[in-house]
Amino acid sequence: MKQPRFFQGVAGAAAAIVLLSPAWSREPVHSIDDVRKLEQRIAEVADKAMGSTVALISEATQASGSGVVSTPDGLILTAAHVVEGVEEVTVVFPNGKQTTGKVLGANLSKDIGLVRITEKGPWPYMERGKSKPLKAGDWVIAMGHSTGYDAARTPPVRFGRVVSDGPGNFLTSDCTLIGGDSGGPLFDLDGKIVGINSSIGTSLSNNNHAGVDGFETDWDRLLAGDIWGQLQMDPLLNPERPVLGIALGASVRGGGVVIAEVGRYAAKSGLRRGDVITAVDGTKVRDGANLLVILAKKEVGDKVTVGLVRSGQPVDVEVEMIKRSQAR
Repeated sequence: MKQPRFFQGVAGAAAAIVLLSPAWSREPVHSIDDVRKLEQRIAEVADKAMGSTVALISEATQASGSGVVSTPDGLILTAAHVVEGVEEVTVVFPNGKQTTGKVLGANLSKDIGLVRITEKGPWPYMERGKSKPLKAGDWVIAMGHSTGYDAARTPPVRFGRVVSDGPGNFLTSDCTLIGGDSGGPLFDLDGKIVGINSSIGTSLSNNNHAGVDGFETDWDRLLAGDIWGQLQMDPLLNPERPVLGIALGASVRGGGVVIAEVGRYAAKSGLRRGDVITAVDGTKVRDGANLLVILAKKEVGDKVTVGLVRSGQPVDVEVEMIKRSQAR
């Protein structure tokens, strides 16, 4: 396979590149040969994924987005906002083949949606991976039909790194995205789907993806055609975001944050106004902002051990995470 143009020039950044093995280990790149191996890995993933990265076009709204076929019988992962308010889409493959897709379910809060190709397969597809293991610095590959389907070219391939892994099921990468990429796939270097392009960030190189693990949690509801949640540009306002059911007060010098108010659920769990939260599941809490980041990576229903200082004494309290909407 002839390597795409974007690979050229990578070798000059060899000293700054971290090479990932399939086991996610990180080893510094010591030579141009290491960089060439990385380039080859990216090219292999892109070549394999090209046939399953589809454009989704709605005749009703004239909107266009992207998706990725994730099963041989034609289940397509996409972003919820790509198929919101639509019952049917035209699915266009990079080779120009067109078929019809029925929109199934969508969780707007996680910006994930599911479409089923109505025509019998098998279809080219890519397997789902895991998004939770992703860490800042991990290499990822983004694809999508930028600016919509274009018969004159295949879906552009963008290569970059994870910038942050949160809040919630979202993650951020420095892969450049533009209009039309929404709903397209984000792959790891094993060629597994680890995310779905969600929204463009404050710059072209700071973009948001919905982690693929969100599909696993909601799979049955998505298959059943349920549509729920509320799409928010700020994930911290997501009504399904996991919370403890408290209001935060001032941060404490040396680490920790004071509980200013306690809701009914949190009170039943044993949290009290004036407690100082110092840790969650053994992870130290620096301040209120740090606590929000830690909690955002949890799931609703997770039981966490909250380390507190109460009246000068250390106390541990187990709290089950609830939805933000339940804490009102």
